Amino acid sequence: MVFLLIYSCGIEKYIPEGEQLYTGAELELETVSDLKDIKEVKTELFNLIEPSPNATFLGMKPALFFHYKAQREKPGFFYKFLNKSFGEEPVYFSDVNTERVEELILNRLDNNGFFYSRSDSETTIDGKFASVNYSASLPEAYVLENYNLESDSLPIYKEIEKMLPETALVKGDRFDLDLLKAERVRLNNGLKQRGYYNSQEDLLIFEADTNQYKNKKFDLFLRLKKDVPARASIPYTIDSITVYPNYSIEGDTLPLIKNNVTQVDSIDFVQNELYFKPELLKSYLLFNEGDLYDASISKQTSNRLSALGSYKYVNIQYTELDTTATDGDSGSLAANIYLAPLTKRSIRAELQAITKSNGFTGPGILLTHSNRNVFNGGETFSVSANFSYESQLSSGNNSSLSSIAGGISADLIIPRSIPFSPSRFKYAVPKTKISLGLDFLQRSQLFTLNSVNGSFGYTWKENQYVYHQLDPISINYSRLTNVTDEFQTILDDNPFLSLSFEQQFIAGLLYNFTYDEVSNINKEYPVYFATNFDLAGNMLNLVSGSSKTIFGSEYAQYAKVDADFRFYMRWQKERTLVSRIYAGWGLPYGNSQTLPFVKQFYSGGPYSVRAFNIRSLGPGNFNAQTENATTDYFDQSGNLKLEANVEYRFPLFSYLKGAFFIDAGNVWLTGNYSDIEDDQLTSSFSQNLFTDGKFEKDWLKEVAAGVGFGLRLDIQNFVIRLDLASPLRVPYLPENNRWNVPFFGNIDNNMTLNFAIGYPF
Repeated sequence: MVFLLIYSCGIEKYIPEGEQLYTGAELELETVSDLKDIKEVKTELFNLIEPSPNATFLGMKPALFFHYKAQREKPGFFYKFLNKSFGEEPVYFSDVNTERVEELILNRLDNNGFFYSRSDSETTIDGKFASVNYSASLPEAYVLENYNLESDSLPIYKEIEKMLPETALVKGDRFDLDLLKAERVRLNNGLKQRGYYNSQEDLLIFEADTNQYKNKKFDLFLRLKKDVPARASIPYTIDSITVYPNYSIEGDTLPLIKNNVTQVDSIDFVQNELYFKPELLKSYLLFNEGDLYDASISKQTSNRLSALGSYKYVNIQYTELDTTATDGDSGSLAANIYLAPLTKRSIRAELQAITKSNGFTGPGILLTHSNRNVFNGGETFSVSANFSYESQLSSGNNSSLSSIAGGISADLIIPRSIPFSPSRFKYAVPKTKISLGLDFLQRSQLFTLNSVNGSFGYTWKENQYVYHQLDPISINYSRLTNVTDEFQTILDDNPFLSLSFEQQFIAGLLYNFTYDEVSNINKEYPVYFATNFDLAGNMLNLVSGSSKTIFGSEYAQYAKVDADFRFYMRWQKERTLVSRIYAGWGLPYGNSQTLPFVKQFYSGGPYSVRAFNIRSLGPGNFNAQTENATTDYFDQSGNLKLEANVEYRFPLFSYLKGAFFIDAGNVWLTGNYSDIEDDQLTSSFSQNLFTDGKFEKDWLKEVAAGVGFGLRLDIQNFVIRLDLASPLRVPYLPENNRWNVPFFGNIDNNMTLNFAIGYPF
């Protein structure tokens, strides 16, 4: 209390003479009867009160304090920085206009059916501080009794009548201007989907009649404005469609002459030379000659054409051919679709700086050549080559370790789902992707790993938020060569690791489901959910007649699933609180005793529990540092992973952002590893891997946790991230010594610096 008093005095001395600091307002409502949604009404009215007072934290106003301190003649760098990052301009009582707020409250009450309300305000001044108490007296609200459409002979009235049963206006609802506006928007959108090309919201008029009732009820009547133009009250039919597949934005549209025009189902395709096959392009159009104009179908068609990946500009224009047909009750439209192609070929080069939290650092390069519309059907063929060199910069036994990685891949993306026609899909057309790649990884003093991979699958958007990816064919063949004596010793001493490298052939099915609201910047509380399903080996097992090998190589057989859920809370000035929960589980069976090495889960690193190095946690409370391994190359992993993260993100200045975070998680082993355990007992590497690493009922005691803070350079969604983290709980230490004071404890590796590209989640 004494501290708060001293703090208040510290703020008070900065308030200018003749001014009072505005500390906020209260609002009291008086009603004549019980109102079921009184809390919602009060919240809506309270949000009208302006201005907002300075932010308060634990009874103090630190943002205002930073501002005042920064106004001194010599504020110093510290207060300049705090003011730039968190400071607020003072809000004085002279900025408050109580009469305007009272008018806003009365206006909003009228809009909500509380006609003839009264509002008042009372000001309280206490020395250098002032507040306002607003009050409002609410009479009984007017409620809806009947909702009717005035009759007329125009065809548009019949269409409106068909849409009325779907209205959100219900008998007994309080008068609500926002609901009426929403109803008008709904009806106008419906008319535009029924051919009414010139329909507009302001042509629809609502009239409320209270004369028939003594109590506070009203009838609502809907009609068109008087003297509505004939063009706005008749439906339009699309009577001609012309597509320009190779349109130039400069405007050199080709004339409609016989040599330039190809007609498919009455649709004219105009192109000087064949750029896009007309019969394929036609399947992306959702409207045909003779259809009624539909604004939503037109927009969906535009989105489908844009998603082809061949065009930088898509524009559908409609021209009125005849405002009144022979019978006078319909109009005619000509649809012209202008498609301006992207550059056919492109080459992109990326220089990369790779820094990993396990100490490997080095340069990389990525080259990509793309050929768009390669077969005149929107197909994109791209070839990529990558090369990187990484060296272990840390001191110790591994200071001389390095790795060279490279590969080449080819992708063919076909903007339709072979063998299905695009016309079968309404929202978005699935794409077919065929991929083939070669990769190699040479780890000095250890091994060389060569791999071949290929896949055939589909990607598609179900709606604005839902995305699917299905690869019914996914193949990966890897071969371990140039194994040094040192690494062979590691494999001999660790049967679990050895088995995970022996499974050279991985063939199966992959499926991904993603629900993502984060890209919608208007959502205050967006969510993100993604799950992956990976099933391998069953088809090979069937083809090989249950043999353990195919083409002389052992193949993997397993099922693996994971789920990632994130919840975002956004508020002003780009401040976001992100919560994340992740769970993954893999089950080897049949031909496999362990998951392949590349399919195992690991914990730690810049996208996981950041207080620990990559692949340095688990399984369970297993401690690799106490084992007699010839090298610490052994990457700790498991077939079960659980993680949770909370991160608060805030702006600092310009493109620089800050963050505070806490991470928790680990990996474990599940299932029966009795055969491997017997082999492990004879090895010199570890006799504790399976006892310490198994997932059991006391798994919470084996969860690692860490806290930290970070800086992010965010330039138009290109993010360079530095996160400094420290362990809060270390699961591989003795049970009584697992808690640690972050940044100040006396454990080894008390701080970990993570460098990464992009946000962690």
